[in-house]
Amino acid sequence: MNHDQTFRAVLVVVFLVVLPIGIYFRFTSQATREKLDRRQEGVFILATLRPLGASFWLGAIAWMIDPRWMAWSGVSLPVWLRWTGVGMIIVTGALLVWTFRCLGRNLTDTVVTRQQHTLVVDGPYRWVRHPFYDSAALLMLAISLIAANWVLFVIGIAVFCLLITRTRAEEENLVARFGGSYRTYMERTGRFLPRIGANRHRA
Repeated sequence: MNHDQTFRAVLVVVFLVVLPIGIYFRFTSQATREKLDRRQEGVFILATLRPLGASFWLGAIAWMIDPRWMAWSGVSLPVWLRWTGVGMIIVTGALLVWTFRCLGRNLTDTVVTRQQHTLVVDGPYRWVRHPFYDSAALLMLAISLIAANWVLFVIGIAVFCLLITRTRAEEENLVARFGGSYRTYMERTGRFLPRIGANRHRA
């Protein structure tokens, strides 16, 4: 039985469902036509993050078109582990859409805040400060498992490491923008994982 074709079909369906939603929220957030200074990310992040992200998606799309195109970097994984990736991508898709809805027009692809930016502390932001990056990491992991591809996995790790590095500049901008409100928010939430007990103690 050719499991690649089954997993390919599942991944294509998920991709076609989530992609239009992401495009919609990205388009809506850019309605203000503000120019964002991406140079604040730093030269290293500018030179690496987006090219690596593009490489990941090119590889994933190539696999979805024809898994044989990425066979050179394929690995043998148990079928149950690849189905685990399917379950993970469904949950991650829901988290990603929830995050998009909570961010609304605050959504940007860089560390700079918009002029009318508001501090979002609801939805998944109630527990973690960067659920969008969590979603990205889980999405790349899930795709790597579904495609059973080590190159996608390695690129995904590299992208997430760069996102972790970028959060420093992002949070500096948020502190500069929101001051004590954001510092208080940082005290009760984790950067990528919930801070166990923090919300309970402040309830």
